[in-house]
Amino acid sequence: MRSPESLSDQKDHDSLESGQSNGISVNDTEHDAVRRRRAIFLISASVALIVVGIATHWLLSAPTKSPPTTRPSVPVSISVATRQNVPISLTGLGAVQASLTVGIRPQVDGTLQEVLFTEGQDVKKGDVLAKIDPRLFKAALDQARGKKAQDAALLVSAEKDLTRYKTLALTDAIARQTVDHQQATVDQLKASIAADEAAIDTAQTQLDYTSIRAPSDGRIGIRSIDPGNVVHVSDAQPIVILMRIRPSAVLFTLPARFLDDVRSALAHGPVVVTAFDQNNRQELGAGKLLLIDDAIDPATDTMRLKAIFPNDDERLWPGEFVNARLSLKTLGNVLVIPSAAVQRGPQGLFAWIVTPKDTAEPRPIKVGPTTGDLTVVTSGLSDGEHVVTDGQFKLKRDARVQVRVTSPPSPTSEGAR
Repeated sequence: MRSPESLSDQKDHDSLESGQSNGISVNDTEHDAVRRRRAIFLISASVALIVVGIATHWLLSAPTKSPPTTRPSVPVSISVATRQNVPISLTGLGAVQASLTVGIRPQVDGTLQEVLFTEGQDVKKGDVLAKIDPRLFKAALDQARGKKAQDAALLVSAEKDLTRYKTLALTDAIARQTVDHQQATVDQLKASIAADEAAIDTAQTQLDYTSIRAPSDGRIGIRSIDPGNVVHVSDAQPIVILMRIRPSAVLFTLPARFLDDVRSALAHGPVVVTAFDQNNRQELGAGKLLLIDDAIDPATDTMRLKAIFPNDDERLWPGEFVNARLSLKTLGNVLVIPSAAVQRGPQGLFAWIVTPKDTAEPRPIKVGPTTGDLTVVTSGLSDGEHVVTDGQFKLKRDARVQVRVTSPPSPTSEGAR
């Protein structure tokens, strides 16, 4: 019987022989094991690198909390709500007109012989401005005078004959019919002399018309016809225009809805009208309302008004466009703020108020008339409160503000609209 050791040796020997018989050696088996361990190591290392990369990316891309910051103050300009006397007025666009405009035209046909004025010259009523060749008109006057003298001589002779005929008729020396005929001749000559006198007056007037005179005081404009030209009464173009600019008038329009207000103001005394330039900045003169036109223009729903200005300094010039401000009344001691402070929102008008803590607060307000750069506030504000006039569009409720400019409202000479 074999021992266990011998049996084991036998198995090993058989296995070795079997392995050799299959072509597999011990060294090959060990190499396979090493390759498997290397593969496992590489896979593990790759997985570890991927995990580390993902973790690093997550850490780097994770949001970081920044420390809280304070919102910067908003720079604003402010003004103070104050009380003032505010003139109430209406403003309309108008044009300056001379108080008198005359086209200097010939009243007789003829050659313009002489011009005696200088363009731009001030003239007086009756001054001779130009002369037309008078020779034909002098001849006509002489002819009319000659005709009168002729008829007067005939009348003297006829009256003597009539006296003789009447004497003879008393003794029936001549027929009564002869006396009557002579009386008719005398009457006819008297009528002819009356016609001659009228012809003399006409000829004298025509001769006088050859001297063209100024019909009024005024200023001569630019001459349109030179001496030497033949002028006619029917000419469309005048020789020159004469205008009286002291005083001057301003014609302007206002909405018809203010008719009762203007009439009421007129009923209480003279209504002052002030003229300003087109930019509404420079005062050109003050005058008085003269009249309201008879009818309202239905196409524009406006009324025309006329004011008269002394214009001693001649700052108003005919044809110039001006802003006419008609003063109605004055509101006393009313609260005003700059118009730039008035804002419009979904809930209506409001203004940004700067609180004592230098924060912004929107305040609903109600307003009245606007006067120049100021607006009357009827409710919502108190005297002395600070309102924002510039920088409002960057403000939010309770936003901190930095005051940039403080400009209290100044009184204005402009009236309310």
